[in-house]
Parts: sequence; structure tokens; C-alpha cells
Amino acid sequence: MKEQGQPAKRPDIRGNTLRVYLYLLQHSPADLRDVQHSLNLSTPSLASYHLGKLLEVGYATQNEHGQYLVVGESANTILEGYVKLGAAVIPQLAFFAVLFTVLVGYFALMSLSHPSFVPLLAVSSVAMVVVLWYETLRVWRRLATWK
Repeated sequence: MKEQGQPAKRPDIRGNTLRVYLYLLQHSPADLRDVQHSLNLSTPSLASYHLGKLLEVGYATQNEHGQYLVVGESANTILEGYVKLGAAVIPQLAFFAVLFTVLVGYFALMSLSHPSFVPLLAVSSVAMVVVLWYETLRVWRRLATWK
């Protein structure tokens, strides 16, 4: 029972259920057997279980032909922190990680002519790159199992 003043808890999907959701996101509408075979799930009942979880929380629906579709609004909830570029799903931080990696490389080359800036450049650049790549990889791991 939800208490007043408290936000509704968003269901957290992960593992095979997340893989099934991401498959539906790219291949909707899909039949149960399509999901099973494409994701190498051992049985149709396992695919049905994960599809049922998505139906239960409102992230997917079935059409009149029994095919499964992603509910449009669910992508914003599940893919929070990610960007969908065509078929690829990329963490938003990846863009910043690439940008700062390029900037650090550029400034490192430029500091060759001004050696007094090398220690400051090294400390700030390494810290920035490490933090961004750590966060990017941490977020990316959540989606790594779907491929």
C-alpha cells in the first residue's frame, strides 16, 4: 500500500528481463518464440516468464495477434541515463568521456611547449578521465548482458 507523500517505486528490471525489454525495443512487435530464439533462452516458458514480468509492470503490452510490444513511455524510465542512437543504446556519460579524453590528449601535447603546466594538467586530467570512464563503464555494465 502506497503512503501519501511518497513517490511510487519504479520497478527495477535487470538481467534477462532487461535483455528481453531491449530486444522488444529493437524488434517490436515480436512473438514469444522470436524472443526465445534470438536471446538464446532455454525454453519458451522462460521467455514467457520475462515477458510476463514486463507486462505486469506495464513496460510491455500484447497486440491482438499475441505479439509483444514495448510501451512507449517505459523507455524513458528504463533507459534513464542512456541515449538510444538507432539500434545502439549508449550511456550519456560516454559522450563526455570521449570529449574529455580528446581534450586531455590535446592539452597534453600542448603542454610539451609549456612544461610548467604539466603537473597541473596531469593531475586534473587523469582524475577527470578516470571518474568519467568509471561512471560510464558502471552504467554500461547494466546493459552489457543484453548483447
